[in-house]
Amino acid sequence: MRFRTVTAMTGALALSLVAGCAQGGTAGAGGGTVTYWLWDANQLPAYQACAKDFEKENPGLDVKISQMGWDDYWTKLTASFIAGTQPDVFTDHIQKFGQFADLKVLEPLDDLGIDDSAYQPGLGANWVGEDGHRYGSPKDWDTVALFYNKKLADAAGLTAQQLNDLSWNPKDGGTFEKAIAHLTVDTKGRRGDEPGFDKKHVKVYGLATGGGGDGDGQTQWSNFAASAGWTYTDKKRWGTKYQYDSTTFQSVIKWYFGLAKKGYMAPLTDYSGGASPANMQVAGGKAAAAFDGAWMISTYYGTKGLKVGTAFTPVGPTGKRATMMNGLADSITKNAHNKAGAKKWVKYLASDACQKTVGGYGIVFPATPDGTNTAVAAYRKKGIDVTAFTKPVADKKDFTTFSYPITNYAADVFALMHPAMQAIYGNGKSVSSLDQTTDQINLILDQ
Repeated sequence: MRFRTVTAMTGALALSLVAGCAQGGTAGAGGGTVTYWLWDANQLPAYQACAKDFEKENPGLDVKISQMGWDDYWTKLTASFIAGTQPDVFTDHIQKFGQFADLKVLEPLDDLGIDDSAYQPGLGANWVGEDGHRYGSPKDWDTVALFYNKKLADAAGLTAQQLNDLSWNPKDGGTFEKAIAHLTVDTKGRRGDEPGFDKKHVKVYGLATGGGGDGDGQTQWSNFAASAGWTYTDKKRWGTKYQYDSTTFQSVIKWYFGLAKKGYMAPLTDYSGGASPANMQVAGGKAAAAFDGAWMISTYYGTKGLKVGTAFTPVGPTGKRATMMNGLADSITKNAHNKAGAKKWVKYLASDACQKTVGGYGIVFPATPDGTNTAVAAYRKKGIDVTAFTKPVADKKDFTTFSYPITNYAADVFALMHPAMQAIYGNGKSVSSLDQTTDQINLILDQ
């Protein structure tokens, strides 16, 4: 659930009305407390270690870290802007910062000397707003790959090499669909590609569900759409028109959700609004495989009794594999109570020293190359091969990486696309219904 939009439009409206009311302080020019919020409990120890080192280098400055769950995080952050209780620094998401910057609740970071070339390609540039100011300091990155249950793959006679060499197309699904069908088993032991398969009584689905994917489809359909040559908007960043009305996109969505109609992918009801995420479906033997993000590596490999492997996303009609490459950042609030201390902390968070410390925990891939290498080594010590996540970033010949869609009005896009995709997936609504949804979204963007 790391990348779900939860900012309500009503919250955004309230924020726009009162964001300028709360005034930040000037305390802490030479010391004091810096408050820092993050949502990932797995990363908390790593950043506590960074804080300890930072405090040694900056006597008199203390970092107070608060961690809360994903849903609570964004609700409380929005409320804190309104109440004037905002943190000095917080972990920001690419989908949020455009709206936050537009509401002027973020502090420009132009004076921190952040060099885009010091980080993995694209991570730094994503955090420059439409006004040309930087609002986020690169923190980490992730890609998406196919996790699979080794025991179930072995039982199906599928090797790691075969799973790493799959291809797909929207007409017949290619070897990817054949593999997913073969991994599917009904309650009488018949596989999805065998005579008599009963799609209404499935014991193990070939592919887990991660829900409808809303407007980004990060761990659902994004890799398929991108490998078919589709892009979210008319521009790489700050697009003015979404392209959900594209015939290419709609053919991808029709095929992808069609896997559920055939009985090969778990139905929307198995997701239960996020109560049963993809990793739990795989761990519980309900599904044989799932597309998921690098932030879930430790969760899958740390599940007791589950032997898991990872494979690249399949080759698409363009002849390339595709995966979203997303990255988080650290942002400073406009009315930070200790702005001077906050800037020192953010600069340290972006440094190789902190990034290598974080990498050493083997939880995420830090934004700097050295931080990434440290993380790869840490995963290796745990016996985990992360090639399925790192190779797409290094190999531009066979892989395409793309960013999370960066536009204004992200909350509005979510509010429209969430029910639209749910209706197509769960209720069988025609993909052509996305034409009207796209018109509504683009009308909002045109304001």
